[in-house]
Amino acid sequence: MYDLSGVVGERTLREVVADWDELRPVIAAAKELPLVHAPRLQAPIPLPGNLYAVGKNYRDHVQEFGRSGYDHPDLSTDVPRVPVVFSKVPSSVTGPYDAIDPHPEVTSELDYEAELSVIIGRGGRGISREAAMDHVWGYTIINDVTARDQQRDHQQWLIGKSLDTFAPMGPWAVTADAIGDPAGLVVASTVNGELRQKAPVADMIFDIPELIRTISAGITLHSGDIIATGTPAGVGIGFDPPRFLQPGDVVECSITGLGALRNTVLSPA
Repeated sequence: MYDLSGVVGERTLREVVADWDELRPVIAAAKELPLVHAPRLQAPIPLPGNLYAVGKNYRDHVQEFGRSGYDHPDLSTDVPRVPVVFSKVPSSVTGPYDAIDPHPEVTSELDYEAELSVIIGRGGRGISREAAMDHVWGYTIINDVTARDQQRDHQQWLIGKSLDTFAPMGPWAVTADAIGDPAGLVVASTVNGELRQKAPVADMIFDIPELIRTISAGITLHSGDIIATGTPAGVGIGFDPPRFLQPGDVVECSITGLGALRNTVLSPA
């Protein structure tokens, strides 16, 4: 990676996103700066202002919930008519290679979800589909780690999705112009090297412009906000019987052009 300290000063990436129009010409010259080694990568935006997420946004993922046996209306096999939007608390974010805390005192049904995540650049409210992509600064990866029993028992998703370390993010934040059309990206995950998930972003039920339009209709989006766009089929709850994560398991989530997260589930002390 390049040493941008002289360019961005003390700004966080979230602040760089907000100041992008000013900084972009200077950052573009980074190829002339010295390469440096980062001993440990943190999440690109360790504490986003808002972390939105989308449930049931791939048809095959919706169908696999039929095998869960959970009495929960949000886990039905009905394809949603509108985006299912919820939140993960920002403090759930952790680094791309950090360990996942299994929280054995809280859950025994730990699951993984590889997701393409949108980083908002220019904020706004009432953003149209046509203008939505102009508000996208770039993309990263999030593993939307989930406590399925908490999701079921509380009859809502916030707690089961928001425990500490339940949002590994990174390893990179890649600008939208470097990616082009995100529909061509492929989302995948493995557990201990076994392929579990693999699907193109084009398979999403609600695309990125529709998600931005829906969320911003009455909520102001801000620079550095993140939208995790949903996960394809192959999560642990979709197997019969379910294959939940166990201590020592290694989960890798990858997306074309964005690298890969690699996180190990901690063993109890």
